[in-house]
Amino acid sequence: MVGAYDRGQFGRQRDEDPSGMTERVVFTRRISKVVKGGRRLRFNALVVVGDGQGRVGAGLGKALVIPDAVRKGNAVARRGMVDIPLKGNTIPQQITVKKGATIVLIKPAREGTGVIAAGAMRAILELGGVRDVVGKSLGSRNPINIVYATLEALRQLRDPQVELAKRGRLVSRDRTPDQASTV
Repeated sequence: MVGAYDRGQFGRQRDEDPSGMTERVVFTRRISKVVKGGRRLRFNALVVVGDGQGRVGAGLGKALVIPDAVRKGNAVARRGMVDIPLKGNTIPQQITVKKGATIVLIKPAREGTGVIAAGAMRAILELGGVRDVVGKSLGSRNPINIVYATLEALRQLRDPQVELAKRGRLVSRDRTPDQASTV
């Protein structure tokens, strides 16, 4: 977490370290447990880490104070990074994923559209390097569930070039759709 702090888009605090990773704290909450002597307070911090070049991860850290929770969340996020297959500045295909009570819909968009998504999904897509995309979350509004569903959706994305190569088909731009179906 060594680096210069700056205020990212909409005043959110970002931190960039020497390895090129940027972190954003998406969500924090206070948890209290009632015990015999009173209340025990703890904190959760949901942290998203990405390099802006197609790698992103998210982690949930829990500790007695927020800075320790953020540090733990950052470590968890770096261990569980996801590679996003990018097609220019967008994703290769539309994807819908249901995880828990959250349904996430992510669509590719034309160049210049920007990231049309809210809150937690926006943080993941921006830090992952996706510049033009439309995202919608349905069902649960819990940021933790939205982040995990979005990561699952990005995990399921496949690069069309790699998939065609696995199937043994040649990729050519000059063929018509009729010729492509006969191969």
